[in-house]
Amino acid sequence: MPGRLEPDPLPRRDFLGLAGWWAAGVAIIGSVLGMARLPKPRVLPEASARFRAGKLDEFTPGVVKTDHEHNVRLVATEDGIAAMSLVCTHLGCIVGESSEGFLCPCHGSRFDQDGNVIGGPAPRSLPWLALSQAADGSLVVDKGKEVPQGEFFVA
Repeated sequence: MPGRLEPDPLPRRDFLGLAGWWAAGVAIIGSVLGMARLPKPRVLPEASARFRAGKLDEFTPGVVKTDHEHNVRLVATEDGIAAMSLVCTHLGCIVGESSEGFLCPCHGSRFDQDGNVIGGPAPRSLPWLALSQAADGSLVVDKGKEVPQGEFFVA
């Protein structure tokens, strides 16, 4: 029997009722907070797949330029200018130069100078990328658009 200063014990039925009300309240508050976040997008925009590689007059025949920031290799020949991705087609590792062409350091895929697979698990050749000229004369590489191997950009 509780004393004069001690509260009466909470009956089990009342405790379960209060617990139900608290659970419902927490669920409603969580739902309202979740709905309040809906108007703001949670996805951040990706960086543009197009970038400027330099002025067109910098690419005279024989020039080879590797853009490590975008993982692209640009080669200027007598036929024109070509851009090739340096991202391995197996699992997306960045290939490095080797004596025979390119080598994937992760899983051993090997590519020749034109990006053709000569060994390893890579399912296809390194992609050649589309090139265009900007209004200011810059060479623009579009990493989102592939071109057939051997297609060169001629200004």
